[in-house]
Amino acid sequence: MIAINKEYWNDIPLLHVVDQEKKEQALPTLTYIHGFTSAKEHNLPIAYLLAEKGYRVLLPDSMLHGDRETDLSHMEREFRFFDIVKQNLDDIEAIYQELVAKQLLEGNRFGLAGTSMGGITTAAALTQFSWVKTAGVMMGSPKITAYAEQLIGFMKAQHKELPISDDQLHLLIKELKDIDLSLQMEKLFGRPLFFWHGEEDAVVPFDHAYSFYEEAIEHYKNPENITFLKEIGRGHKVSRFAILEFVKWLEYQL
Repeated sequence: MIAINKEYWNDIPLLHVVDQEKKEQALPTLTYIHGFTSAKEHNLPIAYLLAEKGYRVLLPDSMLHGDRETDLSHMEREFRFFDIVKQNLDDIEAIYQELVAKQLLEGNRFGLAGTSMGGITTAAALTQFSWVKTAGVMMGSPKITAYAEQLIGFMKAQHKELPISDDQLHLLIKELKDIDLSLQMEKLFGRPLFFWHGEEDAVVPFDHAYSFYEEAIEHYKNPENITFLKEIGRGHKVSRFAILEFVKWLEYQL
């Protein structure tokens, strides 16, 4: 029986999805990060499909989301977008350390994936954590600096005044370069990497991921380790097709 357990790991609320009979065993594990304004429960379909195949799946709530939501307005939370991404990186490390401490991880079989903001987080994590064996980016951008510049431009057009100064914005861009995978291709280390993106995405640019893929594949001795699945006519919403294809791919790569 597949169990869904609500737990707190280092004060991080998460759903622990696993075959109940295997819960205390060391298993290949995927941590899946949700998108902006979403929450951990929204990724249960992918977690269930993987748990059926013998994986442990951990679905954490990001800062200011789900069980960690506060009374911030939508606009205030928008301006914290990159703070949330950076906190996600700390949370991922804490979750990994907890897995290892509890002896719940089989060998080095730790995978990371996410949707939109979670995909952006996943790409950023590859610059920081060599222990991420396999990664999946669902309609996310591996060009976090370029995405930030675009988002800031959009916010300036939407709001007369921003709650942060130009100096703070320049500092933010500088800091994001440290976690920008497109600026650190060498940190891919040939690791298995899956992309899915709808061609009509109006939120996270399709071209960010696709142009990255076209460049990144040149860095792979085994090009079959990097996959890009594009869906014609699809906007900013992960399809069932994308979920099923990612599950099949992960079964082979993790």
